[in-house]
Amino acid sequence: MAEKRSDSDNETETGEDVIDDHDTMVGNVTNLQVLPPYHYGPAEKGHLCFDAAFESGNLGRVSPVSDEEFDLFIRPDTCNARYRVWFYFSVSNMLKGQRVIFNIVNFSKTKSLFREGMTPVVKSASRPKWQRLPSKQCFYYRSPRKQGEYIFTFPFVFDVDELYYFAYCFPYTYTELQAYLDVLESQNLPYLRRELLGVSVQQRRLDLLTISHPANLADHVQQRVVFFTARVHPGETPASFICHGVIQFLVSQHSLAILLRKYIVFKIVPILNPDGVYLGNYRCSLMGYDLNRQWTDPSPWAHPTLHTTKSLLTSLDTSQNVDLDFYVDIHAHSTLMNAFMFGNTFDEGSRVEQQSVFPKLLSMNVEDFSMGNTCFNRDQIKSGTSRRCLAQELGANTLCYTLEVSFFGWMTNSSNGVIPYTAEACIFYKNTQYCLKKLFLI
Repeated sequence: MAEKRSDSDNETETGEDVIDDHDTMVGNVTNLQVLPPYHYGPAEKGHLCFDAAFESGNLGRVSPVSDEEFDLFIRPDTCNARYRVWFYFSVSNMLKGQRVIFNIVNFSKTKSLFREGMTPVVKSASRPKWQRLPSKQCFYYRSPRKQGEYIFTFPFVFDVDELYYFAYCFPYTYTELQAYLDVLESQNLPYLRRELLGVSVQQRRLDLLTISHPANLADHVQQRVVFFTARVHPGETPASFICHGVIQFLVSQHSLAILLRKYIVFKIVPILNPDGVYLGNYRCSLMGYDLNRQWTDPSPWAHPTLHTTKSLLTSLDTSQNVDLDFYVDIHAHSTLMNAFMFGNTFDEGSRVEQQSVFPKLLSMNVEDFSMGNTCFNRDQIKSGTSRRCLAQELGANTLCYTLEVSFFGWMTNSSNGVIPYTAEACIFYKNTQYCLKKLFLI
């Protein structure tokens, strides 16, 4: 298999980072009432109040440009000023019909799907369903006012006086996952087991789900294991929607799900970086580590969730009763469309051929999966990622992949433009069930 690209495992593109050494924001704004320039006296109705002091929130500073225009500054990841992409904040105290212009001015990545028409999402108290802003009203450009740096500008009309939320993409919080897993656990499904695999630095749960027919989990029974992880990068919320969809399908009464549970043991860690997710980081953990560079030698105190997960994978790999067939780490991609995969290349031709089967099956059966974006490489710079490290350290029969899904949407040769992904349904999930059957039951 020829190598295609070596530029990205949803890792930052070379030369695309903008590091702001003067950015000293360390916390989110908390009920910040922003007064217009040259205003004196108490705040009035129509003086907007910004807040991001909630779970997964991110907004570090607000600077008024005029009565109607505001510069918004993303808070960098905790302990790491390099990453500023994810934002999630609320606005209140507006007048009905009030018009504003928001400029998000300090993105750390200049290459973005905003160039392709992606827009932030918005919801309000009376309209709790997230919706994308109209692309015709959003602008991503180099600003002369900001020394040629890229900014994202969008106008907005508050048609109702109520609480509004804005976010980079559809949020999926740690608490949402816990609520979903609590519901699943309360159903006492005989083929679902929820375990506390470990805890994060801030003592948040690292959950492990095991989904299979109970007979497969008996002692001394030979197991075929497929292992999924997600949200090692906390701002990549589409990864959680994919993982949620996989879980939802595997625990369902669909005939294919029943068949898969009969033969396969699925193990899933839905959020690998619970602290980063909770804090509203884009890429890093509480301590500022990009955890998807730490798989080679994860520290039990600095990277406890990785250390625990890798220990489990190693234990499964060395067990005589386990065939660890697949490891799939789910991510979201900020510059490419569609769903696609990153795999590894090997010197042995048989392993190269075996590695290509899963992506080819997906491309044949999943409308939004792109074989053109799929890449196989073994770049040294990616050696600390899960799919590179585990491919080297686990047995030769374990296939390790990164599964990517676009933050924005998907395209086909026959589609007219981009078809945006939504939070409610994922085309990839709906069709992947057939590929799961075809591949995992081979």
